[in-house]
Amino acid sequence: MSLLTNIESWSFLLTNPIWLVMGVFQIWMLVHAIRNREWIWALFICVGWSVAAIWYYFYVYRGSSSATSGFELPGAGSRQRIKQLQAQIHHIDNASHHFQLGDVYFRRGKLAEAEKCYRAALERDPEDIDARAHLGQCLVRMNRPAEARPFLESVMSEKPDHDYGHTMMALAETLMALGETDNAILYWQHITQNHSYPRAKVQLAELYAAKNKPDLARAELKDVVSDDIHAPAFQRKRDRVWIRRAKSLLRKL
Repeated sequence: MSLLTNIESWSFLLTNPIWLVMGVFQIWMLVHAIRNREWIWALFICVGWSVAAIWYYFYVYRGSSSATSGFELPGAGSRQRIKQLQAQIHHIDNASHHFQLGDVYFRRGKLAEAEKCYRAALERDPEDIDARAHLGQCLVRMNRPAEARPFLESVMSEKPDHDYGHTMMALAETLMALGETDNAILYWQHITQNHSYPRAKVQLAELYAAKNKPDLARAELKDVVSDDIHAPAFQRKRDRVWIRRAKSLLRKL
């Protein structure tokens, strides 16, 4: 009887549309976790069935596709930190606290709020190089490259390696968005000569590919993929969007 009961149970699961959908969803999340080498998550999805798969979807899968994914800025993104900074602004109202709050909002993908904070910081300290740079980065992410350009170029004229090359990367992305690909390539080349950021190497490779230079593109992309194998877990998680783009482009070249 137990064998017959088990067979009937499996038959029910395989014909029940809800279970079929959840099964397909779990396999989808499991494959995504394995491809991104999220081994702990893959184990949780296997043993935790639909609950773990749903958790992975919202915490990792959707989190990797936000507007600011792959674009790093310093600063924590917790709600508690937001409340702390809002209280400090209420009592002190200086440029630094507005700037820090802008970074928190940026990390959380709330770009409109981040822009307001950066502009508030610049109202209180127009010469703040960090606020100008991060406002430029914010405007780039908001698809407003023409507005971002003067902020980023002013920072570059003062400190070319500001934010360890992140500001220069934002300027290169700005030039790409404005159609100035040759100038963008010069910036990307400078960055990749001094840093190993996948964000820079992948976008440089994309420009090489667009200009029918597949060998140069492959060299950059292979560096990205090979470096990822030896990268620590936190770095792989941060750069996963670029690794996916690198592998996708390599398959097309």
